[in-house]
Formats: sequence, structure tokens, C-alpha cells
Amino acid sequence: MNSFGNLFKITSYGESHGPGIGVIIDGCPSGLAIDMEFIQSELDRRKPGQSNIVTQRKESDSFKLLSGIFEGKTTGTPIHIFIPNEDANSKDYAEWEDIFRPSHADFTYWEKYGIRDHRGGGRSSARETAGRVAAGAIAKLLLRQSGINITAYTEQVGNIKLEKGYENSDLSLIESNPVRCPDNEKATEMEALIREVRKEGDTIGGVVACIISGCPAGLGEPVFGKLHAALASAMLGINACKGFEYGSGFDGVAKRGSEHNDIYYSENGKILTKTNHSGGIQGGISNGMDIYFRVAFKPVATIMREQETVNKAGESKKISGKGRHDPCVVPRAVPIVEAMAALVLADYWLLAKINDIHF
Repeated sequence: MNSFGNLFKITSYGESHGPGIGVIIDGCPSGLAIDMEFIQSELDRRKPGQSNIVTQRKESDSFKLLSGIFEGKTTGTPIHIFIPNEDANSKDYAEWEDIFRPSHADFTYWEKYGIRDHRGGGRSSARETAGRVAAGAIAKLLLRQSGINITAYTEQVGNIKLEKGYENSDLSLIESNPVRCPDNEKATEMEALIREVRKEGDTIGGVVACIISGCPAGLGEPVFGKLHAALASAMLGINACKGFEYGSGFDGVAKRGSEHNDIYYSENGKILTKTNHSGGIQGGISNGMDIYFRVAFKPVATIMREQETVNKAGESKKISGKGRHDPCVVPRAVPIVEAMAALVLADYWLLAKINDIHF
């Protein structure tokens, strides 16, 4: 289960404290122009050490393209991207070799495999997502040819929430602050909260919102393989993700059908809806409106406070966090959410093409 996708398929590999992280992309069409600077810029948005409110592990996340590209274009063969690990401090984890950290994957990995890489969490570390972001950058380049664009931002940190929707937000402000919130006043409040919890040796969670614009009607499958189900699977596969909702989501249960139905109308020969409670997907298939969803992330499990736990022998132990960790995963999760959405959309766009759908 280290591969994701049907036609546009990726296989992720590597561990947090191994030689590096990587991804192999299979199924990308030939002839796609590859923008190396764009791929690096996407990795830079995810990399550690980019601001003082994230982990201070220093990784350049400079990548190497090992196959699948010739004279700046894809050849149609597997694309191999490798990202070396440059700043792994494995000694920070030495004393945890036999101890299960609370709310980490230590115990479950041990039960499943009978062995685990305790250095930084090994394969369960969010460092693994660097390969996904690199692959997502290529998926974004493919989607842009059809006018499909993906934008995510921080909507909430703890109890501080951006109340206005994306339609009334200035999305050009997302990268203007380290929190990646399109409202500088709210971003300042969120940043202050993150600094506060870090000072206390604690962590905090939040919500990432994502919009997919320019998506044509017709992507997705009607029963199994619904587009929103594929997006949910992609998002729930991101480290620390605890929830997914699209369109009106859980708030929609308080509405009546007469309030919630999206009424169709025609404009310049195109069928649209007056509202978008459906989040751009109906019956598991895109309807041409903006696809909108939200992703909830829990507080990071590693905290700098003493906690009780047990070791492999079941003996009681005490543990407190060491090393370099994010006090809030949300700002760095923004490009990961975009990348996973891009991988799903690229896959479903190719499925539509081979099924000879009209776009």
C-alpha cells in the first residue's frame, strides 16, 4: 500500500532518517513540459525550517530527477524523483527504541510488522510527504493545460477561524504570512497562538480549506470511485489528518432540502448552479462548479511535556519529547493537501480521457 492512483500512479518510498525520500510516477503522459523551478518552489512550501513557527530541521529538499524526462519534457516512462535527507539527528530518538510514544504509530507499526524504525518515526514520519508534493507538482503542471487550478489555505488554528468563505477572501495573501492564511489579521492571531503553545511545550491543530477551480463536469465515477470519496481517501492518508468534509459538509445537516438544493440555471450556453452546497460534486461526479473541501488536522503528537507510556515489555515509562517538531502541522500541510488533490484530479482526468468523455 505504498502506491496511489489508477492511471496517474505514484509509489512513495524512504524514511525520515534514511538516505532520502523519493517517489516514482507512472502514467504521466509524454510531452509534458517540466518546470523544475516550479517543482522546487512547491517543495520549498512544504520543507522544514522555512519559518520560526515550524520544525527547525534544516532540509533544502533539493530534488534529483533520475528518469522519465528528456530535453525538459516527459517521455511517458516512469519519472523518478529523489530527495536526499541532509539534517537527520537520529541520536534524538535513541532512548525511544523500545518505548511507544503516545498517539504515534510506534505501537501499531510494531504490532503489524514486528519491527520498526524508531528514528524520527521512520516511514510514518510526515517527511515522507515530500515525495507526494514533488509528484503533485507534476500533476499540477498536467492539470494546468486544461485550466484546472488548486489552491489551499489555512482556515483555522485552534479556536481561531477565518469566518468568511474563499469567495470573499483575498487568496493572493496566502503566501504573504507563515501561517498561510488569506487574512493577515487572522494570520497574526494564529501565529501568536502557535508561538504560545510552542512556548508551553504543547501543540495545536487546525483546518485547511481547498478549492479546485476550472474542473469540467464529468470527472468521477457514479458508484465506487466517487470523486469526493477519492479526495477523502487522499486527504485522510496525510499524516495527522482527522477529518474531511466537502461542500456544506456537517453544517448542511441543519438545512432543509429547500434551502440546501443547488438550483440549476443556464448562462451563455453553460449550465451552472446558483449556490454550491454540493461542493462541485453531485452523484460522485464533478458538476463544473468549484470543488470545495476542508481537512482537519490534529495537534502534533510529539509534545515537550512528560507523559506516561509503556515499553515493548508493557512496563510503565515516562517520556517527554525531544528533537525538532512542528507545534502546528497546518501551515506545512497546505501544499500537501494541494498535492494530493492534484494527484486525484490528474488520475480522474486521465480516466475521463480514455473513456472518451467530451473534454
